[in-house]
Amino acid sequence: MRIVPVPCLKDNFAYLVIDPDGRCAVVDPGEAAPVEAALARERAQLAAIWATHHHPDHVGGIGELVAGRSGVEVVVGVKDAPRTPHTTRAVDDGDEVVLGPLRARCIHNPGHTLGAITYVVDGCAFTGDTLFGGGCGRVFEGDPAMMHASLMRLAALPPETRVYFGHEYTAANLRFASAVEPDNTAVAARARALATPSTPSTIAEERATNPFLRAAAPAVIAAAKSRGAAGDPVSVFAAVRSWKDGFK
Repeated sequence: MRIVPVPCLKDNFAYLVIDPDGRCAVVDPGEAAPVEAALARERAQLAAIWATHHHPDHVGGIGELVAGRSGVEVVVGVKDAPRTPHTTRAVDDGDEVVLGPLRARCIHNPGHTLGAITYVVDGCAFTGDTLFGGGCGRVFEGDPAMMHASLMRLAALPPETRVYFGHEYTAANLRFASAVEPDNTAVAARARALATPSTPSTIAEERATNPFLRAAAPAVIAAAKSRGAAGDPVSVFAAVRSWKDGFK
């Protein structure tokens, strides 16, 4: 399996997931032209589109990509399918999508949208806007308890799992992480070593540096309590998410 990040729009990532025979699934094609260029450059044959959620900056290129091609499977979460054009298959938690010899497991991650899906294949997780490098997406359609539960499911993946996220927000996210945990040396080290593009990270790296996965950490609890949170993980998460929403 080969994975090729494809920058799209202002700061989005699409990804080519290419099997050993050159068949390709594209994750989150926010626009078509960069994806078409990457397909040609990599000599990959588009077989599927795996959308993590329905937002236009993640699905806006689907129409152009499927036009003139037959048999392209367009996959999205069952609750997001009605708002995703050209969907051919709606998936739910535990379902599997296939690309040649590759098998991707679907994890339902409601919170950012109600139908958000993470695709986990061969030690890689495509998390869309649920889990970012050093951060997480805004809670648009769910609630804090739902989003926290979704993030905890991802945090429970094996630590070596590579995380391919939907936006290049990592530098800004780490500035916020440093505000939440100013004494976290892992955050400072990650910020110093940050490359661009910053995708992928790992689950281990996110557990150590991402405040939204660290609602049980004493320093994060203390920071959240200073902003009125109770001590339970959901209220801590909610306070930190609200803080990040207005962070400059």
